[in-house]
Order: sequence, then C-alpha cells, then structure tokens
Amino acid sequence: MKSNSYKEKFGCLSAARRVWAVASIHGEAAALVTVHDEISRRWEHGDRLVYLGNYLGRGSDIKAVFDELLSFRINRLCMPGMIPEDIVFLRGAQEEILRSLLQLQLAPQPTDVFNWMIANDIGYTLEAYGESEEETRRYVREGILATTKWTNRLREKIREHPGHNDILIALRRAAFTEGGELLFVHAGIDPDLPVVEQNDNFWWGHSHFKDINTPYAGFRKVIRGFERHHGGVTVTPYTITLDGGSGFGGTLEAACFNLDGKTVDQISVPT
Repeated sequence: MKSNSYKEKFGCLSAARRVWAVASIHGEAAALVTVHDEISRRWEHGDRLVYLGNYLGRGSDIKAVFDELLSFRINRLCMPGMIPEDIVFLRGAQEEILRSLLQLQLAPQPTDVFNWMIANDIGYTLEAYGESEEETRRYVREGILATTKWTNRLREKIREHPGHNDILIALRRAAFTEGGELLFVHAGIDPDLPVVEQNDNFWWGHSHFKDINTPYAGFRKVIRGFERHHGGVTVTPYTITLDGGSGFGGTLEAACFNLDGKTVDQISVPT
C-alpha cells in the first residue's frame, strides 16, 4: 500500500499521532464551519485530517462547503510540521455521481442514467452551479453532441469557482495511517477483498461491513463516514460509522482517533 503506484488513489497519513475524521457533509456549510471551529480549538501537534466524502448534495450551500474546505485546509497547513498529504479528501457517492454526470454523453442509456442520478440527489449540485434538471434533460434528448456541449459547460461552471475542481481532482478512494493502524473509507468495504480491489464498495458500501468481527487486513479500525440509514455514531470492536444525517435533518459528525482506534474526541453539530 505504500508503493508510489497507489499515491493517486489512496491517502497515506505519515507521522500521525491522532486523526480527525469528518463524516458526510451533504452541502451543510454552516455546520461545517462550526465543526472546523471546534477542530481548530482542540487541535494538537501530530493531528491529521480526513474528510470522508459526500461534500455535495441536499444541503443549503454546496459551493460554500467547498470554499470552507479550501479555507480550512490552508489554515491547517499553516500549522508547524503540516504537509499537504496530512489532509485527505475521500471520494463519496455524491462525488462519484458528479464524475459520471460529467461523462454522461458516454453512457449507453443516458436518460436512464440521469434518472438514477436525480433519484440520488444530483439535482442539488446542478442547482448549485446554475443548471437545472429540466434543461439537462433537453440536452440529453438532443443526443450525444448536445450532451457533450452541456457537460463541457458544467465543467467550466465548476472551474469558475477557484479550487472547486482542484478538490474533485484530489479525491482519494481511501486513506490509511502509515503504520497500518487505521483505514478510512466513505461508505464501506467488502471484508473478503483486499483494499486495492474494493473499487465501488468504497462509495456504495457493502452489506457485510456490519458483519466485520475480526481485524480487516491488519487494521485496528475501519472508519466510514456514510451509512444509508444515517444511524449516528456506531462503534464495534473493529469498525466505526460516523453518520448523523447531515443534510437529512440530522447532525454533522466528526471524531478524533488515536492509533489504537480509540475515539479520543467527538463533535456533533445540528444541521
């Protein structure tokens, strides 16, 4: 896992004493600001930071979430000893849907694919960047050339906001501490597959995640930030789920873990 060939897919947190993890945000910018204020107040030397995906979708101000993520990243990188690799952004389901949306012209059945995307909340992201479901459908109906024109336009609208596209490019599939103590994922893993073969399990989850009853691949804890029922903070001997339902009328959750996998601090902010 430490090979350079995985650098663009996985984040490696080196020299970490503790790791902060922020659960699915779903566009709730105000709650994220509060979480960041609390993390800043409680920060210790040797802390690292992982965002567990789903920055987009549902909330009141998606673009402000990206702006806040960028601002806090700069703030933390000003701390002594911090390097860019100490802060990792994971790809969530919402970001994976957006990635597919930007390639909609390549889909064999684009209307069906777009219907599925709308059912999974991509409409909020469209609105945030000045697009609409109705207009998108019009381009899709006109065919591949029109759809390509539209996806290029959406790309440009995202690029108009400094740093937004940079976050999307920098997304990682998973993150782990250098010594192999902690593994951070978006929605889950298949416990029967090695980390490098998980692929879609990272952002769509796996039904057997809840059944993990032995250390997965030697990690002391696997920590995820999204669970479809938004059941709050759930701790088992070998896994932790952080999802209080941010964007769904619940709370935005963040927690800090030591290398033993123990929760040493926790933040919960209503949305």
